[in-house]
Amino acid sequence: MNQNIINARVTFRNAPIHILEQFTIKDLDNAYEQFKEDSGLDECVIIQTCNRIELFGKSKTQNLEKIKKTWATITGLEEEAFNENVEFVENQEALHHLLKLTSGLDSMVLGEEQILGQIKNSITFAREVKASGQHLNTLFDKAIRIGTRIRNSSGIGAGGISVGSMAVKLAEENIDELKTKKVLLIGTGEVSTLVAKSLQRRGYAFDVTSRTIGRSETFCETMGGNPIKFEAVLSGFDNYDVIFVATTAPYFLVTNERITEAMKNKDKGMMILDLSNPRTVDEKVATIGGVKLMNLDQIAEMVEKNMNARLNKVKTVENIINEEVSVLEASMKRLDAEPLVKDVFKNIENLREKELQKALQMLDEKDEKKIKIIEELTKAVVESIVATPMNNIRKASEQGKPDVVELASKLFDYKKQNQAD
Repeated sequence: MNQNIINARVTFRNAPIHILEQFTIKDLDNAYEQFKEDSGLDECVIIQTCNRIELFGKSKTQNLEKIKKTWATITGLEEEAFNENVEFVENQEALHHLLKLTSGLDSMVLGEEQILGQIKNSITFAREVKASGQHLNTLFDKAIRIGTRIRNSSGIGAGGISVGSMAVKLAEENIDELKTKKVLLIGTGEVSTLVAKSLQRRGYAFDVTSRTIGRSETFCETMGGNPIKFEAVLSGFDNYDVIFVATTAPYFLVTNERITEAMKNKDKGMMILDLSNPRTVDEKVATIGGVKLMNLDQIAEMVEKNMNARLNKVKTVENIINEEVSVLEASMKRLDAEPLVKDVFKNIENLREKELQKALQMLDEKDEKKIKIIEELTKAVVESIVATPMNNIRKASEQGKPDVVELASKLFDYKKQNQAD
């Protein structure tokens, strides 16, 4: 490709959560400006989830050092941290990785659907701030369509199990008549969103609390649930039968003392599911009579047990991706020739229109029907002459023959400086 597609990433596969968080980009608007100004990238798209921070970019000549330096400036990290944790690939490998993402093959939970929505949101935002252009817009649109098709044809996402939906499933299995019980969700982050979606989809009522009531109210407006003041919850755990905890508090939020006190006022049991990393529920809570505690590690283990059927489909999906990568790569290479093709068609159309007007003046033709026939004739002649060489230029670009495209540029006197993405 004359235009290089790059991917730089830090994910759960090569960095623990506490390291991953250090690479998080908090101000995306500013980050996009800095990447385009300082990294040498003409286009870029940033994908961020709790399991990955990834940058896709397009440039004529990639400079990894510039990209690392820009990312380091944005996050305040030392450049050495990037050498240890950032994985970097380009062109075919970058396209292959994006297809693995959209098809759910690179997710912590194999085949999970959330990543597809997150990728859609990422390219939408990049478009809005004009960080992406023709190349990455085309790449992401095609990758999302291919990923969706792979998911549907392979069934790799069937019965989708995320950490959030598994937590709700476990609550259903352990609590009789969950719909009649009081449910609390502590936290308004990404994992809380998965829990809320799952609860809402199953028709369960639930309360939501966070550090500020405003944050809880905003969360409930989009995700459902009833916002509750944080202080009221801390002194009122006895009001609940099931508690999902998904926060980033650096200390135990649900303490042994608070749950011991709460159980004094309850005549039935309580289930607590700690989805936080690091944990925010004191493990001693599990020793209290009537309390069942499950943490993130246990839930992840349950998720893994549900993966066996999907694992059998991995090879099928990988084979489809390998076939699709070459098609996607050809589409991206073809983009290199499109500015030239468009320019040629535009110039020829201008010439056709100019010569047509001269001929009509010479003929002094006023009959609209005849003028229409003559105009259609000129269009047909131009199309029949130009179509074959233009398609050959596109094919040469797809096949990775930049010398042919370069020669065509000289023959048609194409000025690259006029190229617009």
